[in-house]
Amino acid sequence: MRLLVDTHVAIWWLSGDRHLSRSARAAIERADQAFLSPVSLWEIFLKQDIGRLELPLGFVDALQADFVELPLTFKHALEGRALPRLHRDPFDRMLIAQAKAEGLTIVTTDETIPRYGVPVIPA
Repeated sequence: MRLLVDTHVAIWWLSGDRHLSRSARAAIERADQAFLSPVSLWEIFLKQDIGRLELPLGFVDALQADFVELPLTFKHALEGRALPRLHRDPFDRMLIAQAKAEGLTIVTTDETIPRYGVPVIPA
């Protein structure tokens, strides 16, 4: 199975946070590939900049070690443009577009994402 982890899932994964369900953790461990989008990294940086998130030194290196980078492409942008306006969060909309374009399953707690017909593993 090929997965795309949502931003909060990546944070929970690295921090060992108990919010991440055992089934989601097991799915990530068993995945053929577990991707992280640069969209999530950008979202993390923005949250850090406004003081809503503190992460330890080496966090980005750990992300790169645990997840495969899913580059953002024109195909993803075009897929995102075609999405209906069910979700207002631009970060999540781009993750949805990437998952749709690449045939990925998203690991998330977001209850709106399944409305796009994207396979989801509840985090």
